[in-house]
Amino acid sequence: MNIKTTNLKVDLFPTVRTFMERKTSVKDWASTDVNSLPDGSWETMMKRVANFHEKHSFSNAENNGHDMGYRIALTIEELGELSAAITKGKPKSEASEELADLLILILGHSLAMDVDLESEFHKKMDKIMKRESRRGGLGIRVTEYRD
Repeated sequence: MNIKTTNLKVDLFPTVRTFMERKTSVKDWASTDVNSLPDGSWETMMKRVANFHEKHSFSNAENNGHDMGYRIALTIEELGELSAAITKGKPKSEASEELADLLILILGHSLAMDVDLESEFHKKMDKIMKRESRRGGLGIRVTEYRD
């Protein structure tokens, strides 16, 4: 939706091209002047994760905090903890905490990789919303895979 006045055009819905200028690094996010208290915004979540990375010097090569091999291993560990919480029937609060651990890691992956995850999320959602679902052996799948 565009609002036009004499010679001024205001784009209320920015395109993917404008996402290229967005923050991606720990330094960019940590220096952002946004709320550090939970408010439901992407910016607050990213700033808090960036502050965590900065506090523990994850980007320092000696700490391996931005080494993706190490990060993937941590992700598998956390996914296992989520799986165990669910399959062992632990309280929902424990499974929720493990799910939060995974989200924090994923947001941190975007910092380690210097990726605009929000932009990538929206591009991927636009792509998968065009796909048809299929029933596989264990349930519904939304995939490009064909037999």
